[in-house]
Amino acid sequence: MAKRILYPGMAAAGIAALLAASLGTTSARQTRGEGIRIDSDDIGGTVTSSSGPEAGVWVIAETNDLPTRYIKEVVTDDRGRYLIPDLPKAKYTVWARGYGLVDSPKAQTEPGKLVDLKPTVAPDAKTAAQYYPGNYWYSLLDVPGKNEFPGTDAAGNGISPSIKNQGQWIHLIKTDSCESCHQLGNLYTRTIPAMFSDLEPAQAWMRRVQSGQAGGIMMGGLAQLGVKRATELLGDWTTRIAKGELPAEAPPRPQGVERNVVITQWDWADPKAYLHDEISTDKRDPHVNASGLIYGSPEESRDYLPVLDPVHNTISEVKVPYSDPNTPGQPKPLKASAVWGDEAIWDSHTTVHNPMFDERGRVWVTARIRSFDNPAFCKAGSELPSAKLTPLERSGRQLEMYDPATKQVAMIDTCYGTHHLQFATDANNTLWTSSGGGGGVVGWLNTKMWDQTHDAQKSQGWTALVMDTNGNGKRDAYAEGEQRVATTPGGESLGASSAVNTTAESTKDTRLNAAFYGLGIGTDGMIWGTVLGFPGGIVRLNPGTNPPETALAEYYEVPWNDPKAPVWGYSPRGMDIDRSNVVWVALGSGHLASFDRRKCKGPLNGPAATGRQCPEGWTLYPTPGPKFKNVTDSGSADSHYYTWVDQFDTLGLGKNTPIATGNSSDSLLALVNGKFVILRVPYPLGFFAKGMDGRFDDPKAGWKGKGVWTTWGTRTPFHSETGKGTNPKVVHFQIRPDPLAN
Repeated sequence: MAKRILYPGMAAAGIAALLAASLGTTSARQTRGEGIRIDSDDIGGTVTSSSGPEAGVWVIAETNDLPTRYIKEVVTDDRGRYLIPDLPKAKYTVWARGYGLVDSPKAQTEPGKLVDLKPTVAPDAKTAAQYYPGNYWYSLLDVPGKNEFPGTDAAGNGISPSIKNQGQWIHLIKTDSCESCHQLGNLYTRTIPAMFSDLEPAQAWMRRVQSGQAGGIMMGGLAQLGVKRATELLGDWTTRIAKGELPAEAPPRPQGVERNVVITQWDWADPKAYLHDEISTDKRDPHVNASGLIYGSPEESRDYLPVLDPVHNTISEVKVPYSDPNTPGQPKPLKASAVWGDEAIWDSHTTVHNPMFDERGRVWVTARIRSFDNPAFCKAGSELPSAKLTPLERSGRQLEMYDPATKQVAMIDTCYGTHHLQFATDANNTLWTSSGGGGGVVGWLNTKMWDQTHDAQKSQGWTALVMDTNGNGKRDAYAEGEQRVATTPGGESLGASSAVNTTAESTKDTRLNAAFYGLGIGTDGMIWGTVLGFPGGIVRLNPGTNPPETALAEYYEVPWNDPKAPVWGYSPRGMDIDRSNVVWVALGSGHLASFDRRKCKGPLNGPAATGRQCPEGWTLYPTPGPKFKNVTDSGSADSHYYTWVDQFDTLGLGKNTPIATGNSSDSLLALVNGKFVILRVPYPLGFFAKGMDGRFDDPKAGWKGKGVWTTWGTRTPFHSETGKGTNPKVVHFQIRPDPLAN
């Protein structure tokens, strides 16, 4: 049985009690006596149960009266009081939700009203656990013990022989395969749809994976793990839950500054689409596009940019074109699904992945504009400097730019693949891109030159990742390193090893045959990126004076099986950099990690610089929440897709605050003074973010004039609490001075 937590305001005797639920609207004078002061655009009141005032619970206001669905959520203070500020004029449904409780009855009200809410104390642990985030349920997965590795394939223990240790198995069952696209542990995934209920548990899991819109990719993930054992363990997991097994611990209610959060959500796109990222401003200057439109990237699902106007609560679309009729589209599902049947709900050719604002308010995106085969100027025989040094035959995505002033979209053909993108702070406004894991190069576009010439060939360049392994301080002829990471044709990582090849000729430099996934640019002009896989690492690229010829890379492996490292981790994914050039990385091991190159003690180049030359530069912070069964190493069962650093304090938790996505915990996780602030989205259950950014709308307006923007980045919004028909959502996080500030 799960342990029972007595939350503030809950008496032990009240746990088993069920009271008739009620709600009431009180007079302004009576409630003001409790210190709640509302304006005409606020809703306020108290939340009480049979145990008394309920502190640290959420109050949710939702309406369909605006042009798009609108939700605003706040948290009660230590006396159970709440205030939902600055609501657009509409009729709202309002209710309370909290751990240890059953939702209050829903009240119909409007701004300017005071509404008291009366949730019921959960009668038992099973009822309480239905509101827990997915990671608390997913932690029940019975991960193979350390003694079962390496795998011995289907004839043995069913684990793939390529999986050498428990950590490598975990990084695939989480961020680098199963949870790279959607959450596991939510109600939809921890139960078996009726469509597959007549099958044995392992077969039911095989069948449900085949039915996904990305079933082919998901089957590839199972193959990496070892299909036999993975489906058996997933089947055992859902069977035990069906028989009544519950999470071993309960999540904490919001505490301290977590109670000051104001979360606003808007529907956008459409119910069959999904979003990867959004952008609200220029990340170099968060004052750009103040109060302006938010743009998103729907990746494999749609050939448009969804657009939100957060001032007028309206949504629209910008069509994203492609130039080649042979541009690949989306494959059909392998088999019918329990949600969509045989319907192929994704129809993108451009597979827009990541948007970014420039200083002029234009939106740049990574997008596929043609088939994979590169034009001649990219290949051997070209006079393009980068092609002479590192010819490229194929690329999976290129670039597009939308100018809101002209309403025009420009397509920019690149030889290198694109995945994430960042602008440098230099005279050319250089746009650097990662390739997602494949391609073996890092590319850039001189946007100043492109604006002057519109010549994509002349404006672009790329470089291989060459390490100074002969230690002479410059880039020389190099030996080819081994392949770092396997990829799909479109450049998506399949998560292979990222160990450095140490067999290169000692007189030569060595090419790190890898590419960036995450991407960040330091204030010193250095380009950083993550290398996916196990244990994975990060790369520092010094462009030099002529990047195709002079760029030099340094590789730093995540500490794994390293006796000099106090904590081990593995498998970096998304990353960012703070103003002190400290790199922050989300790890598949259940950590947020930092790497500070200034702490390195030994040589950073030369024959000994094989990736493990600076364990002292790493600091690993285990993220909140439970571990998997059979796991004793540091880290949590939560999954973390990306990390962003709030360099300019757009949220209100301080400058240079790193924020990781809690992809199994319905949250964003901000690290403040070495401790995590959990910013949880309580409704709908299943929140799953990817990229984020922060913007100042009005620097003079305090907390109201700034905030952090993100989107529901799950490929399966229909897995959320609200089910089929759920739209992706834009999410705005703000931190006010106290829970009653309006």
